[in-house]
Amino acid sequence: MAARSAEVSRKTKETEISVSVHVDGTGKADIATGVGFFDHMLDQLCRHSLIDMTVEAKGDLHIDDHHTVEDTGIALGQALSKALGERRGIMRYASIDLAMDETLTAAAIDVSGRPFLVWNVAFSAPKIGTFDTELVREFFQAFAQHAGITLHVNNRYGANNHHIAETCFKAVARALRTAVERDPRQPDAVPSTKGSLKG
Repeated sequence: MAARSAEVSRKTKETEISVSVHVDGTGKADIATGVGFFDHMLDQLCRHSLIDMTVEAKGDLHIDDHHTVEDTGIALGQALSKALGERRGIMRYASIDLAMDETLTAAAIDVSGRPFLVWNVAFSAPKIGTFDTELVREFFQAFAQHAGITLHVNNRYGANNHHIAETCFKAVARALRTAVERDPRQPDAVPSTKGSLKG
């Protein structure tokens, strides 16, 4: 079977980002964005999806983390979409309830070619360390839009903001892992009555 891999480079006046993904990987992560907490979250996304990821980002961090986080989401989404191609032979749908200590977060994915984000996650503080909690949504908005996936993330409950953020990344990763798995019962079919998952 053809390797499901892709590389994307993105350069603007605000950021310079290079990413690569290998969908059928082992969760190998090589992440360097200059934003420590974000690196930790991307590492979770990689390890729990089993998608190998390399991310190198340089951004205007002297302003804030926003452009770096959002543009990384754009580039990773584009790379995933490129790697999946026609999305032939994938499972397409997946969902999970993921627990971490006192926190429970649900994620559901449709690798549909139609980007959409439903985000029901609230943080009780504006920051986790120096990281703006609102950027968690910004990342997933950019990622879903450019990957061409419908993504629903619902935090059921939780008290620790680090745990809430981390369960969002882990839940999405685990759902993504299942959704992009090859379907052994229809390895050559595009799983859509339309015959296309390109939007």
